[in-house]
Amino acid sequence: MNDRVISVVRDYLVAYPAEAEGLIPLLDLAATAAPVTARATLPGHVTCGAIAVDTTFRVLQVRHRTLDRWLFPGGHVDDTDATLAAAALRELAEETGVLPSSVRPLRNRPVDIDVHGIPENPEKGEPEHTHYDFRFIFQILRSTGPGTVDLRRDEVTDHRWIPVSDLGGPTGARISAVLAG
Repeated sequence: MNDRVISVVRDYLVAYPAEAEGLIPLLDLAATAAPVTARATLPGHVTCGAIAVDTTFRVLQVRHRTLDRWLFPGGHVDDTDATLAAAALRELAEETGVLPSSVRPLRNRPVDIDVHGIPENPEKGEPEHTHYDFRFIFQILRSTGPGTVDLRRDEVTDHRWIPVSDLGGPTGARISAVLAG
């Protein structure tokens, strides 16, 4: 999987060269024998997120139980995930009940790779570390109302649908650009 991560990051940097500085540590780590998608790999590892957009151009977010923040559904890569996008889809289904069969990918590469620090978690024996969150964008194939989300309460506490136009920063701009075609 390290070779795939390197390939995806290089393709991503063609589109977003200004993000190279933040992703060089990931490329360096992926060039070693350490499995860069394994949760135990430190000082950081790859995670995957799903940006799920419904037919009314709203984005699904979940309230993460541990971090107590609004995030896109996502999480760690499992050994059984064939691709990074497959990990994002699995996490979307696990956290929200939105099944892979009810979405279609809007892009073959991540729309964003968010680099962020994760605080120490003594309960899990995890030191402070970095997540390189590969975010893939998916179109939900039908309009989705409040009753169509089935939350996994051990990981998330709530969900919300927000208009794409309410997302700020580079991620919001990239989502809008993908949806505009």
